Amino acid sequence: MSSVRAVILDLDGTLLCSNDAHAQAFLEAGREMGLNADFDAIRALIGKGGDKLIPEAFGFASESEPGQKLSERKKEIFMTRYLEKLAPTPGARRFLLHLQQEGIRRVLATSSGEPSMNRLLRQAGVEDLIEEATSSSDVEASKPDPDIVQVALEKAGVPREQVVMLGDTPYDVEAATRAGIRLIALRSGGWKDRELQGAAAIYDDPADLLDHYADSILA
Repeated sequence: MSSVRAVILDLDGTLLCSNDAHAQAFLEAGREMGLNADFDAIRALIGKGGDKLIPEAFGFASESEPGQKLSERKKEIFMTRYLEKLAPTPGARRFLLHLQQEGIRRVLATSSGEPSMNRLLRQAGVEDLIEEATSSSDVEASKPDPDIVQVALEKAGVPREQVVMLGDTPYDVEAATRAGIRLIALRSGGWKDRELQGAAAIYDDPADLLDHYADSILA
């Protein structure tokens, strides 16, 4: 019997192949506002919430008037131009079904806001397999701050030593580490292994993790 009773799941890049699309939507929104933005610089920040990404990539606070305008326009562009074209990460649904069959709780922890989160889950085809969810709407600070993970831990309702997080960015690794839980990292978000240092293990995607489940820290 596994000692793991709950898995905290990131969404973008972990369950849905959406990281590039988020970056492109930020780029297009910025250019519409006359901002000189760089795709690679934005892409390297995907995984953080807008409260951190906007000031780092564009140079003004997310709460400022241009920050709010940029955030709203980026969301519109992402939802209308990109969302319906996105595919789940390989094995996302099969992996969550396996966790369900094993009796392991599945708690989402995403830097997306709640309205976006629900549509992203539907696009990933896993909306019915998430038991609890927390988003940037529930906390003041997004990843890599551990706030979202801490709320997810409370919703999981089990001791942190019985929880593992699944994520795809260095910001997931940092957030999990600061929350005191182990993290399995996936390469599906586009980061290299050296950038995911601190993870307990690294796999290509949910399908790869499922293929090696018996030898993983989840078993």
